Amino acid sequence: MRVQLSENRLHGDADAFALPEPLAAKADPCLIAADERHFAAIAESLDRAIAELSVQLDATRKAPGGVGRDAMDRDIEVHRLSSRLRALRRFGLDLCLGRIVGAHDAEPVYIGRLGLTDDSGRRLLLDWRSPAAEPFFAATHAHPMGLASRRRYRWTRGRVSDYWDEVFTADGLEGHAALDDQSAFIADLGGSRSSRMRDVLGTIQADQDAVIRAGSRGALVVDGGPGTGKTVVALHRSAYLLYADPRLGHRRGGVLFVGPHQPYLAYVADVLPSLGEEGVRTCTLRDLLPEGAAAEPEADAEVAGLKASADMVKAVEKAVRFYEEPPAEGMEVSTDWGDIWLSAQDWAEAFAAPSAATPHNEARDLVLAEILDILADKFEGDDEVSPDAFRRSVRQDPDLLDTLNRAWPLLEPTDVIGDLWSVPAYLRMCAPWLTADEVRMLQRKHAPHAWTVSDLPLLDAARLRLGDPEASVRKRRQEAAEEAERARMADVIGNIIEADADGEGAVTMLHGKDLQDSLVDESALPGAAADPLAGPFAHIVVDEAQELTDAEWQMLLTRCPSRSFTIVGDRAQARHGFTETWDERLERIGLDRVRVASLSINYRTPEEVMAAAEPVIRAELPDANVPTSVRSSGIPVTYGSAAELDSILAAWVAENPEGVACVIGDPGFEPTSRVRSLTPTLSKGLEFDLVVLVDPEAFGTGIEGAVDRYVAMTRATRQLVVLTSD
Repeated sequence: MRVQLSENRLHGDADAFALPEPLAAKADPCLIAADERHFAAIAESLDRAIAELSVQLDATRKAPGGVGRDAMDRDIEVHRLSSRLRALRRFGLDLCLGRIVGAHDAEPVYIGRLGLTDDSGRRLLLDWRSPAAEPFFAATHAHPMGLASRRRYRWTRGRVSDYWDEVFTADGLEGHAALDDQSAFIADLGGSRSSRMRDVLGTIQADQDAVIRAGSRGALVVDGGPGTGKTVVALHRSAYLLYADPRLGHRRGGVLFVGPHQPYLAYVADVLPSLGEEGVRTCTLRDLLPEGAAAEPEADAEVAGLKASADMVKAVEKAVRFYEEPPAEGMEVSTDWGDIWLSAQDWAEAFAAPSAATPHNEARDLVLAEILDILADKFEGDDEVSPDAFRRSVRQDPDLLDTLNRAWPLLEPTDVIGDLWSVPAYLRMCAPWLTADEVRMLQRKHAPHAWTVSDLPLLDAARLRLGDPEASVRKRRQEAAEEAERARMADVIGNIIEADADGEGAVTMLHGKDLQDSLVDESALPGAAADPLAGPFAHIVVDEAQELTDAEWQMLLTRCPSRSFTIVGDRAQARHGFTETWDERLERIGLDRVRVASLSINYRTPEEVMAAAEPVIRAELPDANVPTSVRSSGIPVTYGSAAELDSILAAWVAENPEGVACVIGDPGFEPTSRVRSLTPTLSKGLEFDLVVLVDPEAFGTGIEGAVDRYVAMTRATRQLVVLTSD
């Protein structure tokens, strides 16, 4: 079977290198001939691997699905093969990031986004996440980690357009290296931006790599200012942990990556697949709830502050408990064989039956089952009455069901939280620490379901505490379907047994109930669609974590029982202030095993921009962690009038055929394919070649205004222009 190579793959005898004329010296065969031969072997192996995987995937999909564990194992194998096939088809020779040569090794080791072998088992590419690949990222001249040299490639349309060599020993230089005054990461960061995050895997630096490969136990905080590569580290760490830590595999919950907003997720969408990992789920906090899509920001800062506390989330428990009070009086329950007395003590016993971990709506069936048991124990009727017949009779008593429905009703999360905002007495009971003024402030009687972002943690807590109100109906439907399927199988088995002339042999085994039950087709039974973001997850990565409130943290803690987190942020970019240490903040919200790793080198933002941005944030936060820039664009920050906006952008587009610009602070500006228009908040986490700030003083005062200006300014990777209205 022959599979057409992707457009990125090397065709025929074409050279893998396409070095421009100014780099002609790097095209010396002494420097690149070995690479050419190795790339040819990679191309051949990729072709073969894609063909073999295609055959395996096709065969697996056609194989019988089975039921239960067999069906799950088949689905997992289809997912594994599909993911691998997509990864191989996505890339060609640019699977290769670079190579390393050991001080005592003759042959180079090539590092790839994925591992790859040829048909003889020879290793062609070493997966970047493997321990043996660590020196490619972590070696420095002070700590060469046993390397003689390192080479990194830049790929353009499937061919090497440049490469950089670093030599760690004198022997590494001898005719094998083309030395350069630019390291790979500086050259890469100097390139123009695009609408998606640049492929930076090959330019990870030693300080970042140490964080990426850190263990997953407890909470690791990655603290760093603008341009330090926090987001790069967070994404690569997600892929690395899934590869390296068996405790985080998909069967154990996998990894969830939480970003600040949708433009950010779109920006980084290609990164994880490019790292050879497609199993990480990504979302924003809004995505965790259906109400999040339409939720508006809280207009009143004081109201937002009241809803931001973890105590308010805990009030949801009391709000639900209000609907779990047993009736204070007993009642007569009617059956086909007479009335039975159900006392107040019996009610209390039944209401205490569900465990504290059982969601409210699902516990209602347990309460009813306990009531039926209590009544069955009291029943003194005919011994020939079957337990099932007795229970069916009790279920027909409308007064019993009506009383149960009033005392333990099925609830919707939106109704519980809506009642808090529209019934003052209910809110006072659930949150007794609130003052009368605060209770009044939180009321919105005319629009209790007009959800804001600040409501989402409470809705999430209510959803977790209540469970699915349809669970009971679905359970009865499932039981009815199972019974119907058993009846169908009983008919089939009966026909087989009837056809057996002597009633002997294997057919006699069909009389066994266990075997009859095992023949039920589980795939034919109804089931509920699982929420892929409900968790639990084995590890959660949170970017821009400095913005999360204590209440929002509860949404993530409930989805990660292991408390295994990577927490990425910058205290100086917290719009509402962050006066505590990371340890203090995280201990308060429930994380006790916390390590902090700091990144202090700014690889992205040129020193010209940082020189202008630093005073802006230090005016409000003198102790801000402002990183040190290691690069200069040579373009000073310029200032002008807002009336010049169109002409500035037109000139930039004409002079720069590649790259992306962004206007921040002018909501009336119409974006184009190469010029975005964003608020300071939505620009967080993104980067642009040119940033134009319009009326930055209008962003606000105090910490919030200073942070918005600082964030907006530091999105620029080459040029910053600040415009003000006349």
